[in-house]
Amino acid sequence: MNSATLLLRQIHPAWVQRGRFTSQAFRPTRKDEYSLSVYDGDLVTAEGSWEHYTVQQGFDSAGVAGVTVEECEDLDLAAESDPAPFPAHAVVRFDGHSNSQIATKAKHLKRAAAQRGWQYRADAEQQRTGKLSPLRGA
Repeated sequence: MNSATLLLRQIHPAWVQRGRFTSQAFRPTRKDEYSLSVYDGDLVTAEGSWEHYTVQQGFDSAGVAGVTVEECEDLDLAAESDPAPFPAHAVVRFDGHSNSQIATKAKHLKRAAAQRGWQYRADAEQQRTGKLSPLRGA
């Protein structure tokens, strides 16, 4: 990973309001050990990360948003490779920050990701089934 690496974040359907993802998608909790789980965009595409997350791992995702390593580092957040669960796994570490700082940093990350736009957006059928549309060739 380098400063320009795009970190791909899965967006749970509950974190989408009127077609836009909320800052909750970028706010880790104590149960997450204050680390945000992301995919290393140098190793996997946004669509590939969505397929891995929904089909192989069985989780719900409305789509994928992204922030860069540099955007994290500008907020004093470490972005690190964490290949133990799977090769393209990475984390953004929020530990050492207060809850109010975490909320503020999550809003900044959300804003950066929103300016970049959805990196991959699942259609309604994909969200329902967790599978890529046959028309997309996957």
